[in-house]
Amino acid sequence: MDDARSRLLDAAGPVFAEKGYQAATVREICQAAGVNIAAVNYYFGEKERLYIEAVKQASRTRAVQVPFPDWTEETAAETKLRDFVRTLLTRMMGSDRVPWQSRLMLREIMRPTSACRELAEEHFRPQFETLLAILDELLPQHTPPHTKRQVGYSVVGQCMFYRVAGDVVSMLTPQDELQQHFLPEQLAEHIAKFTLAALARPERFEARTTKKPFPNSSGVS
Repeated sequence: MDDARSRLLDAAGPVFAEKGYQAATVREICQAAGVNIAAVNYYFGEKERLYIEAVKQASRTRAVQVPFPDWTEETAAETKLRDFVRTLLTRMMGSDRVPWQSRLMLREIMRPTSACRELAEEHFRPQFETLLAILDELLPQHTPPHTKRQVGYSVVGQCMFYRVAGDVVSMLTPQDELQQHFLPEQLAEHIAKFTLAALARPERFEARTTKKPFPNSSGVS
């Protein structure tokens, strides 16, 4: 990669993570990168493309920093699920402090821009497909696709909660408990156990032939 282009991306990521797309300026990014302001147009065409590439690079960087384990054909599905949750949660939370890459991706998820679709297709979708493949081994054979996705989103949602609501968790939880039981490793084990306990009741996920309608607002069915 061209050195100036690389420096622009390295400088843009932390600025966008801190200020967001709208508040960040091309001038301050170029100053941080030590390049001429015209470099953004030369390498990316516009600020929006620079932002999209910065978000995608943030995702790639976290994937390299916290990779999934190498599984073999003999690896149990329960082990894969635990590994997946641990990896995802560590990518989101970090070990001691949340890296700017995670903050930037969360900002994009919470307030999506044009970068979100590319991020979803190139980075989130492959990860989610990995989770669905694990769930294929754990759920009944005839589990409907939509149910499988709902289970997958539930797994991701449990991880996301501790990232999004981390400050609230800190307010509600005694400090000694936070330090002993709420680090990424302990939370990952809890989420995996919680999910596996639910999956141990396969009848809950089987397709149903009839649907019971919800009562209307007046309480009369």
